[in-house]
Amino acid sequence: MNTVNKVVVRHKDGTIIKGTTMDFVPGKEIFHLEILETDEIAEIRVEDLKAIFFVKDFAGRPDYFETRTFPPRPPAAKGRKIAVLFKDGEILTGYTLAYDPRRQGFFVMPTDEMSNNDRVYVVRSAVDDVGLGTKADAILSKHTS
Repeated sequence: MNTVNKVVVRHKDGTIIKGTTMDFVPGKEIFHLEILETDEIAEIRVEDLKAIFFVKDFAGRPDYFETRTFPPRPPAAKGRKIAVLFKDGEILTGYTLAYDPRRQGFFVMPTDEMSNNDRVYVVRSAVDDVGLGTKADAILSKHTS
């Protein structure tokens, strides 16, 4: 049984598309996206993307400012602390269970419990730097001060 995932797809060129997918699999080169406004089915090449945001709601919370800081005692069950610096300068913080720099991408669970993102699939080729553990704190402080 396939699960329908609400996603916001961000391309490396800045294009954003909202829709649903039932066939995204990490490591696969393509998946299909049913575009929200048109119900058109688009074939999406993962390598063209910056990230895939698996969202709770398409509207999000535009008035909410998501925190990127780590709590003093991060929950071990969520995985290792991670900070991702994208090539476009954006920073994503959270936790990961399976980061491997040799893979096409990896999942990050947001630091902020109130985030509209359930998880984010980060495409490795869109990333400038990744910090795990204490290096995550260093990347965050270097690029947010």
